[in-house]
Amino acid sequence: MKTLFRLILPILLVFLLSACGKSGGEKLVLKANDEWIKGRNHGAIEILKTVLKKYPSGRPAEEALFRLGEIYHFSLNNSAQAISYFQEVMELNKKGPFSFDAQKYIAEIMEFTFKDFDQAIIEYQNLINEFDRPQTNGDHQYRIAQIYFKKQNYEQALAEFEVLFEKYPKSTWAEETQFKILEIQYTLNRCPDVQSRYAKFLDDYPGSRYRNEMKFVVASCLEEEGMLQEAFDMFQALTDNYTYPALLKMKIEGIEKRIKRKR
Repeated sequence: MKTLFRLILPILLVFLLSACGKSGGEKLVLKANDEWIKGRNHGAIEILKTVLKKYPSGRPAEEALFRLGEIYHFSLNNSAQAISYFQEVMELNKKGPFSFDAQKYIAEIMEFTFKDFDQAIIEYQNLINEFDRPQTNGDHQYRIAQIYFKKQNYEQALAEFEVLFEKYPKSTWAEETQFKILEIQYTLNRCPDVQSRYAKFLDDYPGSRYRNEMKFVVASCLEEEGMLQEAFDMFQALTDNYTYPALLKMKIEGIEKRIKRKR
C-alpha cells in the first residue's frame, strides 16, 4: 500500500499543475492535494470537508470523498473510516471517474487489511459485475480464486480458477492459473486430471517458469499411483533445477527405498 501511495503523488502533482481554469470546488480539492503532499494531513482533511459542504454533489464532491478515503487509509491508518468515504463515492456516482478505484480500494482493504475474506470476495465480484473493464477483470477473478485457496476451500478455488482461464484466457494470470489448477487437482487427489492438464500446459507454455513445479506434482502423482520407476525418473530429471532441493532429495530417496523393497 505504501508503494501505491508513492505512485499516487506524481498524479496529484499533475493535477496541481493544471489548476488554471478550474472551478472553485476543483481549486479547493487541488489545494487539499497540495496540503496532503506536504504531509499536512489534517489541513487537507479540513479543506476537503469544506468542499463537501459547499459542493455536496458533482465531481468536486466525488474527488473530495475519494481523497479523504486515501488520506485516512494511507496516512492515518484508519481503514475503517477510509472505507466509509469510498462507499460514499460509490453512493454519489456509481459510474463516476473515482468509483472504480474506490471499489478496488474497498476490496483490497477487506482482503489485505481486515482479512475479511468473505466480504473481499463480494467486493471483487462487484468490481467485475459493475464495471466494464475486461482488461482488469482477470486480476479481480484471480483475487477471488486466491482467497478461496487461502480459505482452503479447494473445490471452489478450482472452480474460480477455471472461470478465470475460460473467461480471461489472455489475462496476465493465465499461465499461473494453469499451474494453480494442476496444484489443486493434486491436492484433491485427481491425478488423471493432473496429467492431462500438464500435457496441455506444455503445449501452451513450453518454456514456462512453472514447468519444474508442475513436473514435481506430476511425479508425485505417478508415485501415488504406484508407478515408482516413472516417478523416480521424473524426480531425478529435476535434480539441479528444482527450487526446493531438500524436498526433492527426500522424494528420490523415499522412492528408491520403495523400489528396493519391491525387489
